Amino acid sequence: MNSTQLANRLGKVILSGTWIANTNIKDQIENLDYTIANKQVQSLNTIAILAQHIHYYVSGIKNVFINGHLEIRDKFSFDFPPITSQKQWNSFQNLFWKDTEELIQHISDLSESELQNPFVDEKYGSYQRNIDGLIEHAYYHLGQIVLIKKMIESS
Repeated sequence: MNSTQLANRLGKVILSGTWIANTNIKDQIENLDYTIANKQVQSLNTIAILAQHIHYYVSGIKNVFINGHLEIRDKFSFDFPPITSQKQWNSFQNLFWKDTEELIQHISDLSESELQNPFVDEKYGSYQRNIDGLIEHAYYHLGQIVLIKKMIESS
């Protein structure tokens, strides 16, 4: 798979796709009221937490392209202050879409050989492996978001 294909796949899961899951993250959360996004269903993460979690990795990988440093840590990937207003929820989403678009551009700019380069450190594998992982991770949480929304709507 080349860099353009990887970039397109990332865009499809977060911003605009319907082929794999018949939806995408943006479609699922863009017009969602922040109170619904924060609604707790049993012991599951909220939609707001899941969206911020996905963005955490998008932003962290984007920053590797910018400064060459991996500054995110898995142990902090669910630690976010509460979203307490619609304005704050909308601002978060705008940042999520912007960071995703910027990461897509960075990925598109990679050559085939750069895709195989180590991602920060050889222990993390290649750029391609990490981008593939990000895409798969986003689809996993997209499925959770869809199910949580259905659970909220049916209650």
